[in-house]
Amino acid sequence: MAQRGREGVAKRAKERARQERQEAKRLRRQGGAEETPDAEENGEELPDEMALMEEFRLLSERHAAGLLDESAYQTERHRIFVDLGIETDDEA
Repeated sequence: MAQRGREGVAKRAKERARQERQEAKRLRRQGGAEETPDAEENGEELPDEMALMEEFRLLSERHAAGLLDESAYQTERHRIFVDLGIETDDEA
C-alpha cells in the first residue's frame, strides 16, 4: 500500500513539472516571459536568429559552390556562430 502512495506523489510531481514547462513555453510564445535577456536589459539589440541562420545558409551555399575560399568561409562562419551564441570569441 505504501508503494502506491509514493508512485502517486511522483506522478503528481511529474505532472506539475510538465504543467510548469507548458506555462513557461506559453509565456515565451506570447512574449511575456518573466526572464529577459541581459542584452535587452542593457539596451543592446538582440541578433535576429532567423536572419543569421539565413546568412549562414547562403554562406554555406557559396562555399559549396566554390565561390568562397576556406579561410573566408571559416571567418564568416565563426562570426555568425558567435552572434548566435553557439561559439565564443575565444574559439578562432
